[in-house]
Amino acid sequence: MKNVTDSFVFSRHWPSAGSFGFNTDILATNPINLSVVIGVLIFFGKGVLNDLLDNRKQRILSTIRNSEELRRGAIEQLEKARVRLQKVELEADEYRMNGYSEIEREKENLIKATCDSLERLENYKNETLHFEQQRAINQVRQRVFQQALQGALGTLNSCLNTELHFRTIRANIGILGAVEEITD
Repeated sequence: MKNVTDSFVFSRHWPSAGSFGFNTDILATNPINLSVVIGVLIFFGKGVLNDLLDNRKQRILSTIRNSEELRRGAIEQLEKARVRLQKVELEADEYRMNGYSEIEREKENLIKATCDSLERLENYKNETLHFEQQRAINQVRQRVFQQALQGALGTLNSCLNTELHFRTIRANIGILGAVEEITD
C-alpha cells in the first residue's frame, strides 16, 4: 500500500508532471485552499450576495412598513372600539336608569290604579248595600202598610154597619161641599 501512496506523493515516478504534485501537509495547504475558495466566492459571489441581501433587506423593510401600517390601523380600530364601548356603556347605564325609573313609575301607577279600583269597588259596594237596605226597608214598609190596611179594612168592615156607613158618606159629602164653598 505504501507503494501506491508513494506513487501519488512523489513526482519522480511521473516525469511528465514536472512541478505538479500533492502536498500532504494539511496545516500548510488548508489555509491556502480556504483563502482561495473564499477569494473566489467573494469575487464572484459578491454581486449575487449583495442582490440577495438587498432583496432580503427590501422584503424585511416592506414587511416592517406593512406591520407598522397594520399596527396603526389596529390601534385606530382599537380606539374606535373603545369610544364605541364607552358610548354603549353610557347608553346602557342610561337605559338601565330609565328602565328603573320607568319600572318605578309603572309600579306607582299600578298601585294607584289598584287603589282607585279598590276605592271604586268599595263605593259601589256601599252604594249597593245602601240601595239594598232602602229596598228592604221599602218592602218592609209596603208589607207593614198592606197588613195595617188589611187589618184596618177588616176592622172597619166588621165594625161598620149600613147606618154607620151612610153617616160616614154624608159627613164626607158635607166636608166636600164646605171645601167647595170656600174655594168659590
